[in-house]
Parts: sequence; structure tokens; C-alpha cells
Amino acid sequence: MFDTDKQVTLVGVVKEFQWSNPHCWIQLLVPDPNDPKAPPVEWGVEMGAPIQLVRHGWKPGSLKPGDKITVVINPLRDGQPAGQIVSAIGPDGRPIGAVPEANGK
Repeated sequence: MFDTDKQVTLVGVVKEFQWSNPHCWIQLLVPDPNDPKAPPVEWGVEMGAPIQLVRHGWKPGSLKPGDKITVVINPLRDGQPAGQIVSAIGPDGRPIGAVPEANGK
């Protein structure tokens, strides 16, 4: 489903941070750098389960709508605007938590 050989860096504004089972999600509005007048594209960023994220320093309030963040993802193989989180930088320029490695490592 995810292309783990590729990474995409997204800079955008949090629309919603969904803290839910089985997976948490960040809905991120990403502007088109080639057309600033175009509406932003909404990307879905899949994360782990809440218990996994808590163990790595995330909290339900780690992100709020309107926060400008940078995330690195492994994109979907089909090219849709979504992917699995690799890392995140918060609005203060600091990493947000730590993302658990794939396969439980």
C-alpha cells in the first residue's frame, strides 16, 4: 500500500488531528508551490494506534487545527494524496515525538 522506497516531505496546515483506534490520522492542507492561488490539497497521513504513539511521546493535544507543520511520509503507491508518517516537525521547528519504526522494531 505504501511505497517504503520513497519519501515525500509535506509542509502544510493541520486541518484535523484524529486520535482514534485503530490508527491516528493527520489531515494536512498542503498548498501547491507552483500555483499559490490554487486551493490546497488535503493529504491523509496515517499513523499508529494511540498506545503506540503515547509510547513515543505523542499526545492527543500534540497537534491542533491551524498548526503549520512539516511531515515526511512514505506515499501511497497509487499516487493518491496520502501516506504513512515517517517523521514530523511541529510549528515550533522541533520534532514531535518519535515515530515507531515499521514492523514493531
